[in-house]
Amino acid sequence: MEQIALVIFLVTYAGVALGGIPGLALDRTGIALLGAIAMVAAKVLTTGQAFDAIDTPTILLLYALMVISAQFKLSGFYTRVAVGLTRLLAWPRLFLAAIMAASALLSAFLTNDIICLVFTPILCAAILEARLNPVPFLIALAVASNIGSAATIIGNPQNMLLGQVGRIDFLYFTRSCLVPVLVSLAGAYAVMLWLYRRQLPPRHDPGRPRERSTAPFSRHQTAKGLLVVLVLIVLFLTKLPRELSAIALAGILLCSRRMKTRSLLGLVDWHLITLFCALFIVMAGIAAVKLPQNLMAGLAMQGLSLDRAWHLTGLAALLSNLVSNVPAVMLLLKFLDPLQPLQWVVSALASTFAGNLITIGSIANLIVIEGAREYGVVIRFGEHARAGIPITIFSLMTVIVWLG
Repeated sequence: MEQIALVIFLVTYAGVALGGIPGLALDRTGIALLGAIAMVAAKVLTTGQAFDAIDTPTILLLYALMVISAQFKLSGFYTRVAVGLTRLLAWPRLFLAAIMAASALLSAFLTNDIICLVFTPILCAAILEARLNPVPFLIALAVASNIGSAATIIGNPQNMLLGQVGRIDFLYFTRSCLVPVLVSLAGAYAVMLWLYRRQLPPRHDPGRPRERSTAPFSRHQTAKGLLVVLVLIVLFLTKLPRELSAIALAGILLCSRRMKTRSLLGLVDWHLITLFCALFIVMAGIAAVKLPQNLMAGLAMQGLSLDRAWHLTGLAALLSNLVSNVPAVMLLLKFLDPLQPLQWVVSALASTFAGNLITIGSIANLIVIEGAREYGVVIRFGEHARAGIPITIFSLMTVIVWLG
């Protein structure tokens, strides 16, 4: 049984890391789902154990935040912000700073994947019209959204998972992460300026960018969304269960005279939710046969200690770039000490910052790359790594110095 579980695990995580299986049209979600099915079919887990393995509070929180984010997309808020940024194209260096600041701030509260998905096409078209190279600005978008998302528990899926399972206090998490995030963001901007200094002339006159709003902007609907986010943060500071607070507020948004339920729920990323559920089951399968425990025991005998910030940072960063950051965090969850909240914070920062290293480290990177390709803009692996490697090294060193 142990060998069967190991084979299922290795095939599943290899497929998730590669993003597909040659000759098949499977994506990461499909591969993870097949891995979960295989764990049950091979009787590594019973059906009941598989369902019990899914962390329902985390799934509820993720689902609720997706509904809240859908409110902002349908209200035209995201598009209004992105179009507003393009008005700074006359000053490329200021435009670069504005993109990074805006994407980092919004990603901290409305998840980085959504920000990259909405911003990429608008920025791409406007930058091409201005006859500038879109690549540095798009890489900056992905990098900044990853860094900014590390600031709060609700900034990205891996933070949500760590915050929920570890029961980390919202304010404690943000206080611990804020300095590394701000320093890393400043460092990332400096790296981008240095690498692309010749492609960012001090002045360029692109003319007035054309409006490309995919949805009419509604002040009322945007204000409603902002109020819900504000109330949500206040509730997160109480002892009420986060998932119940979030799902209740999402339910209030569904009670709308203008926003159709089908439209809001149609923007929920069901693929990501399925990926989460499937990976919970796969991890429960290998945990049932003690494989992760034996591996970590072996590493501990070699001197690895999760109490040491640089050990944990290095391990989280390595795993994140082998299998992407969400699966990496699921691997680490079983070994983090609930009585040591700093371990959970370090894991969140390291896994998120490590997503900037190479293209497969973060879903946000892939969203930007795929979105840019539709406009004929190619962001190559090496081009991304040229910026991603120094930015990631600087960010991880910030984590070690600040929290070590």
